Amino acid sequence: MRPVELIMKKRDGGTFTEAEIGFLVEGFSRGEIPDYQFSALLMAIVLKGMSPEETALLTRAMIRSGEVIDLSGVPGPLVDKHSTGGVGDKISLVLAPLAAACGLRVPMMSGRSLGHTGGTLDKLEAIPGFRTDLPRERFVQALEQVGFAMIGQSEAVVPADRKMYALRDVTGTVESIPLITASIMSKKFAEGAEALVFDVKCGSGAFMKSIADARALAGSLVRTGTGLGRKVVAVLSDMDQPLGRKVGNFLEVEETIDCLRGRGPRDVMDLTHRLVAWMLVAGGVCPGVAEGEQLSRARLADGSAWKLFLKSVQFQGGDVECILDPARGPRAPVVRPLPSPADGAVRRIDAYRIGLASVVLGAGRSRKEDAVFPGVGLSLLRTQSEPVRRGEPLALVHGQSEAAVGQALALCAQAFEIGPEAPGPGARVLEEMGSP
Repeated sequence: MRPVELIMKKRDGGTFTEAEIGFLVEGFSRGEIPDYQFSALLMAIVLKGMSPEETALLTRAMIRSGEVIDLSGVPGPLVDKHSTGGVGDKISLVLAPLAAACGLRVPMMSGRSLGHTGGTLDKLEAIPGFRTDLPRERFVQALEQVGFAMIGQSEAVVPADRKMYALRDVTGTVESIPLITASIMSKKFAEGAEALVFDVKCGSGAFMKSIADARALAGSLVRTGTGLGRKVVAVLSDMDQPLGRKVGNFLEVEETIDCLRGRGPRDVMDLTHRLVAWMLVAGGVCPGVAEGEQLSRARLADGSAWKLFLKSVQFQGGDVECILDPARGPRAPVVRPLPSPADGAVRRIDAYRIGLASVVLGAGRSRKEDAVFPGVGLSLLRTQSEPVRRGEPLALVHGQSEAAVGQALALCAQAFEIGPEAPGPGARVLEEMGSP
């Protein structure tokens, strides 16, 4: 086989065989197919697409490019959740201990922020001392002793995805549902989960802006995972407005603490309980989502999830005293309010502009090599449907410098829509589909 022939085949709308996909992935992973040829292949895939069968074969080939974590000795059920990314999305930090408290083992391999969406690893590493680079043996021990672990992708796990994503990022080939599906599913299969729940975000603060695109990605994830022998559920959730009231790394850790101690924002907790419920159904712990939600709420109320979160922080090297007293955590030196321009109520907060403001402040990255500041971000003092008077603060902006705070304030001013009346807060869960 020759790469150029396969590029032309896909360019002309052809369908790849298993052998052809294996040849392409293995050749690129080993450096035998150069970037310029693989870039052409990726663009052909973006333009011509891939069938569900091709997507599953691509996922398998990417998994085979590296190591698969063997969790066969860990008592299950092993169930993970993955979000496609959003603004203020600290769900994983709340969900993992809560799901573990309900009887699941949660092997969670997470990512870092890129663009306007936050990253779970950056939030965890905002806790002083917290390590997300656990060796495999320690990862397995965390699952056995704590019930969950949150780590980053190692060099040995799905190296094909790491190389492909870096190339997609600079060649305008990120927006392809088959490529996104294979990227996500290969990492999740390699981490050892038996069942998966996907939180597919939709709206201005998500990568999928329309419900049609989010539905297409959710369907692809469910079909591919089911075809590869896993139980998979996809929950489509609204990301037109930020989740919760805090955006930024340690600020979101603070809100996680509030959530686990029973005083978190309703939108964050409602979505968390729904996702945990589906995890419990997919793992065979509960017969339906109603029973799953009931169990999730019970484990939050009795403090079980909070205790497991503290145990996890200690196990992964974090400063537990900083969690018990968040005032000891990272703080930005400059904090400025955003005053309301008028009397009225908050009609909408544009998640995308809030996400961009967080990047300007240094809570996120424009490029993968950018550093992040743990203490910066935004505290939303008013959210959708809440009343406000002219001059009252809508938000607090936390930054490293007056210049960065000034830029963020300008973006936040564009994000808030104030009117005489406002609709009630909309439901976060838009649709659900799955295979349990």
